[in-house]
Amino acid sequence: ILIPLTCVGILPMSSMEKRFHPPSLNLKECLKSAEHISSSDPDFRILEDGSVYTANIISLPSEEKTFTILLKDIQRHEEKKIHVNLLVHQKKTHKTRHARDTVLRRTKRRWAPIPSSMMENSLGPFPMQIQQVQSDTAQNYTIYYSATGPGIDRDPKNLFYVERETGNVFATGPVDREQYPEFKIIFFATTADGYSPEIPLPHTIRIEDDNDNAPSFTQDLFTFVAPEHCKPGTVVGQVTAEDRDELYTLHTALKYRIVSEEPPFPKMFSVHPESGVITTLTSQLDREIIGKHLLLIEVRDMAGQPFGLCNTGTVVINVKDVNDNAPYFGHSSYDTKVLENRVNVEILRIPCLDKDEPNSPAWNCRFSIVKGNDDNHFAITTDGRTNEGILCVVKGLDYETTNLRILEIAASNEIPYVVVPYSSGLAQSTCTVRVNILDDDEGPVFKPCLLPITIDGCAAVGTAVGKYLAEDPETGNSEGIRYRIAPGQSNWITIDENSGELRIAKLFGNDLIGRQCNITVLAVDQSEYKCTGTVLATIGACDRDYPVVTPREFIMCRDRKPVYITAVTPNESPYSAPFRFDISDRSMDSGWQTVQQDDKSILLSPRTDIPYGIYKIPVTVRDNKGRQGTSVVSVNYCDCTTPSDCGTVRQVSPAVTLGVWAILAMILGSLLLLLILITLCGCYGTGAVSKHVPDDLANQNLIISNTEAPGEEVMDPNIIPLQTATVNSCDQGVGMGTIGREVKTGGQSFEMSKGGHQTLESVRGYGQSTMEQGRYSYSEWQNFMHSRLGEKVYMCRQNEENKHSEDYVLPYNYEGRGSLAGSVGCCSDHQEEEVLDFLDQLEPKFRTLAETCVKR
Repeated sequence: ILIPLTCVGILPMSSMEKRFHPPSLNLKECLKSAEHISSSDPDFRILEDGSVYTANIISLPSEEKTFTILLKDIQRHEEKKIHVNLLVHQKKTHKTRHARDTVLRRTKRRWAPIPSSMMENSLGPFPMQIQQVQSDTAQNYTIYYSATGPGIDRDPKNLFYVERETGNVFATGPVDREQYPEFKIIFFATTADGYSPEIPLPHTIRIEDDNDNAPSFTQDLFTFVAPEHCKPGTVVGQVTAEDRDELYTLHTALKYRIVSEEPPFPKMFSVHPESGVITTLTSQLDREIIGKHLLLIEVRDMAGQPFGLCNTGTVVINVKDVNDNAPYFGHSSYDTKVLENRVNVEILRIPCLDKDEPNSPAWNCRFSIVKGNDDNHFAITTDGRTNEGILCVVKGLDYETTNLRILEIAASNEIPYVVVPYSSGLAQSTCTVRVNILDDDEGPVFKPCLLPITIDGCAAVGTAVGKYLAEDPETGNSEGIRYRIAPGQSNWITIDENSGELRIAKLFGNDLIGRQCNITVLAVDQSEYKCTGTVLATIGACDRDYPVVTPREFIMCRDRKPVYITAVTPNESPYSAPFRFDISDRSMDSGWQTVQQDDKSILLSPRTDIPYGIYKIPVTVRDNKGRQGTSVVSVNYCDCTTPSDCGTVRQVSPAVTLGVWAILAMILGSLLLLLILITLCGCYGTGAVSKHVPDDLANQNLIISNTEAPGEEVMDPNIIPLQTATVNSCDQGVGMGTIGREVKTGGQSFEMSKGGHQTLESVRGYGQSTMEQGRYSYSEWQNFMHSRLGEKVYMCRQNEENKHSEDYVLPYNYEGRGSLAGSVGCCSDHQEEEVLDFLDQLEPKFRTLAETCVKR
């Protein structure tokens, strides 16, 4: 029979055969491009046409034989499997049955079949039968089969089902083994009336793995370090990969190999095919030749077979430097010259070359004078930036004694030299320096030859950082010597031509912070003799002052008017405004808030209602460069109307400037109040007025009211009544313009002017019965005011030309019609009987004021 696309076949054969020729299998239905066909059982052989043959004499079991046919497409990396079940037919034997041979024999029950399996990603056709369950009780009953479990009535639902009458188990679609490796199902055998002659049957459907997942590396890029000139076999690192297919099978049997290496020759590394460990092949790793190697590594499953799935990853191997290159000089000898008697002057810079990694201990040079300096006239140091040797004269040389000195200079590194394979021992590198001593008339000399200075990294432009002076050896002074920076030197520092003062020319960038710079300075005297010196400038960290808050103590009244906070700093741009303010304490931040006013100030106010008290609020201020400082601001939240009520200094707020119109309005208001007082003096100051106005009219109180209606009479004894006095002369009228300087409540004095000390209580006595009622009699008020007004008139006469004792002509804005009250000059004295009649014709504002003074 032909094997269908389900890749499951059943072939009949007898129990004992030497050769078996079953019908051909249709292999093209499973894999049309199959290039390799093999069998999992060596006793069977499959030809390309699908024919199956026995390869050996075999003895088959009594029921069935199972094996697998494997189809592979090597080029396309595809693989398919065909599972074959061979059913064994027993040969019938005829013999005579005797009664004694008749024995009841129980056949083997089929209710517990072996676990069934299904190939992952099977192509069908579906539904595809994968198993059959049967019960021996079907001989006696009509049995119906059912099942439950994953794949049937649990997720993934409806993937399998069992035929009710036959017990055949079918799959409805393909399965991903990586998601569902097996299904444990329980089968039931019942009769039509619900009787269960069999116990439930647990059954496992195992999903066989298909190599459908390629291995992948655990990292996108592996980076390792290999020591320079290390021995062969040195472990560099290990790469790892993962495969989602079934473990302990060929599908997850991974093999590693190096696909390519850059540079390609010579080969420097190898990878263990199973562990992924990378080791060196030779000891020829040389950082100075190749400092970085790139490896492309492949991982392949199926134990590295060509048809296995694969993936690649990249490995970077950096070569670690060792001191395998000794420093050397560019020339074997150097010539220089120096004037006699010069001290601490630089006479030569000697370059030192090294192939090792720059700015590493294997590259940094150290110089020494090994010959020709027995008298210690010379010294040599290293320029850390250029790796040059700086040769200086530290003791004066005498031309008359010798005009030539020969020095031998040696160079070495900070760490010892390493002898690597295939290299020979290395002698110390040396050079010869010929120092010619010149006869001189003692030109200028820098003292010292090398001047170390430290500069603040935040120094502003123009900041003086030191002086570097040269002096005439003969006179010992620096007069007439001019200075300049040698051409090609740093442009961030300048030197004053006459004073030798060093100043900052521009702000430092981050690239200069923490570095050392050598600056060559030239000095020229009046005879045009020159000398050079070196300034070793170390640029330190930025150490500027932090912005702070000033002032730090404030008073906030019950109206909770925001506090105006300003930050200051002595620094200049960029370490200055704009500032950024924050409340550093989180607990305070929840109760207080800030609003930015400008670049240097904020408004601080509480977010919600808070109790009265003193609050300490830490405020952090950051400048334009992010440098910050914290100041503690003290806010006294007081139950007051004005800050002065709390007994401390008022808060310093931004200045308020009054315009011309505001000042003019204040002056006109004062003149209007003066006019009203003079009018009232004229109304109540005559005998005629006394006839028509009762005496207790003078006892009325002035009530401050926010409405335009007349205020009610106030009987509180703590409020002092303000009343007018009889005016009988021009001089007294003038004095009325100065009363009312200060009013104090609660039984205190009613101060009438700055110059007087007599109070109303001192005139009439304190504690009388009228005081208890909060009233004063007309006579008491008149006696008090008469003396006080006289004193004021006397003071006015003392001024120059008696000008203050004269009547004033006050200009007022014309409101459209004349006043029915007539003159309101200080000398007016109304004696008419109906002196108060004009109040009925006044403007509303004047009428309201008059009504507050009249008892209804």
